[in-house]
Amino acid sequence: MSDVLNKLAVILEQRKHADPDSSYVASLYRDGTDKILKKLGEEATETIIAGKGGNRDEIIYETADLWFHSLVLLAHNNIEPQTILDELERRFGLSGLDEKANRSK
Repeated sequence: MSDVLNKLAVILEQRKHADPDSSYVASLYRDGTDKILKKLGEEATETIIAGKGGNRDEIIYETADLWFHSLVLLAHNNIEPQTILDELERRFGLSGLDEKANRSK
């Protein structure tokens, strides 16, 4: 796993025990799944807008926010980033159409 993802996963796990008044992530955990999903949706929308605008720096910035909040959702649900990386690796060599068809079975 990427060192950055690994370091971030450790920090996000630590934030579960932090004071929500002094930690943004701890406040998301305190407010629960709906708040995390709302933030994730906002970041997804901002990423889409940046992509539509075509400004490279904005796309990078907004995608970083999107990935960060995705990692918060994973940590909130006790899912390690490596689990997602393993799923992506499993899909190598598999047609996207075949993979999607297999999900509906």
